[in-house]
Amino acid sequence: MNRHDAEITITEYLKPIFGFALNRCKNEHDAEDLAQEIVLRAFRALLVKEDIADIGKYIWTIAHNTLNNYYRASAKGMIGISIDEAAEWLAAPDSTLDGDDNMAVIHRLQGEIAHLSALQRQIIIAYYFDHRKQTEIAEQMNIPLGTVKWHLFEAKKELKRGMDTMRKTSELKFNPIKFHTYGINGSIGTKNLDDFFRSTLSQNICYCVRNMPKTINEIADDLGVSPVYIAPEVEHLAEYGFLRAQKDKYIVNFIISEPTAELLIMQNNMYRSAAERFANDLYDELISSGILDDPDIICEQTDTSVALDTIPRADRNFLLWTLIPYIAAESGEGLIDLHISFEEAATIRPDGAHNICHAAVVPDYMILPDDYVYMHNWCGPMRIGGNHFSFWQVDSAWSIKRILTNGKDFEAAMRTMTLYARERSGVVLPKEDYAWLAERGQIKTAGEYGGHFRSAWQIIILGSEDIRSRLLAIGERIKCKYKDEFDAIKAPYVDAVLNSVPAHLKKIKQYELQFLFHSDGWFLLHCITVLLNNGKLLPPTEEQKKTISTLISAK
Repeated sequence: MNRHDAEITITEYLKPIFGFALNRCKNEHDAEDLAQEIVLRAFRALLVKEDIADIGKYIWTIAHNTLNNYYRASAKGMIGISIDEAAEWLAAPDSTLDGDDNMAVIHRLQGEIAHLSALQRQIIIAYYFDHRKQTEIAEQMNIPLGTVKWHLFEAKKELKRGMDTMRKTSELKFNPIKFHTYGINGSIGTKNLDDFFRSTLSQNICYCVRNMPKTINEIADDLGVSPVYIAPEVEHLAEYGFLRAQKDKYIVNFIISEPTAELLIMQNNMYRSAAERFANDLYDELISSGILDDPDIICEQTDTSVALDTIPRADRNFLLWTLIPYIAAESGEGLIDLHISFEEAATIRPDGAHNICHAAVVPDYMILPDDYVYMHNWCGPMRIGGNHFSFWQVDSAWSIKRILTNGKDFEAAMRTMTLYARERSGVVLPKEDYAWLAERGQIKTAGEYGGHFRSAWQIIILGSEDIRSRLLAIGERIKCKYKDEFDAIKAPYVDAVLNSVPAHLKKIKQYELQFLFHSDGWFLLHCITVLLNNGKLLPPTEEQKKTISTLISAK
């Protein structure tokens, strides 16, 4: 048959051949391989064969012969070999077993032993590898002899079942994911998230059980890693509440977002629309009201050195870089529909942490519009309360990173508030405290310590509860003005997000969505971006980046 006719004939049989293979193979991947082999053999045969009486019968004969070869290849090395015999090979390998067929059996059996329970694995190793008697095993493990015998019997059944089964292939074996970001909402304990998610293994364990519970063996199959390495990681993650046990299975207990381009664009447009309304109105009212000149808004930030005879005051641009995100985050609390409490959504962890964890997995390639706003180096708002003052701070792409994930930022904030309170009461601080504050950029000093000396705070201080209330009232009025519009803007996004979240995590996501356009990092970021783009805000100077968006408020 000429090549053109052979191609036409084979094309007609492509779909039936694949269906034939799919009905006879253990998985789709094997079916594709078998179908490809049948097509290749049939095509070659058609090119050299003339006067075929029944082409269909001829092709299906080739298909069945190829299928028989497939079955023989799958069973090769296992026919007539008992689990006991193969296990003895493992315990005492011999040069006569170096053939490809026998070595393949050994490697399969080694893998299957790893899938046994910890107790069965111990007994199998002691019996076959250490050549110990069943009575010795029972004595050492402090279990009845009958239990040892039963586990040996069950383990051999499990090994045979595993050897007879083709374990499924997961893409995670050769294409593991990596968390693009991860963080918490709430308090940090003695451990930080890096302790749990620093390895690719722990991240992928969580990812593969994000939608449905799986056993340790099923997780191991998905990741292509021995269960003996998976088990301790799973147990550690479960102990700290990142996984939830369901009988012998585990499911993730925090939200792993996998945003699509469509969802990210919807999110971007929603925040931009809300920020254009809120941020512009807020900026205009702060400027026109004259409130920025109120003496209770205290800030002596300056790019130059501090003089003994002058009291520098921060420029308005620096003040707005802190006050706008602060008001955006803290105003309008009464407008939030808190039908789900933090306690309902958060997890209490053994290290003292009480928080909601979240992570995001972003595809390597995603086409987003040129005006899409990315969140770089964003963290916060961080709030810490003291006896008489509260500390508030946001990190962003325009600031020097200050908020950490190990709890040291909490200690630093508490120390800053304590030192400010002492100095405000008239106490001259020890020189090492001024040095510590200056190193962090929070204070500048002039003159000789112990003689002519003065200090200038480089962060914003709200000196009274009254000025704080007046600032937040401005934000609340604007949010009330746009409430109906904000509700309409966010409704489609809320529905889309909840539809993308597994059922067992919807309450956590519903809790977070309550704070849209309030203490919501994306909203604060878009407020700043809108004002930068229209020229109302100017980028901070390098000196200002040390303390920008940092505030102490009197209670």
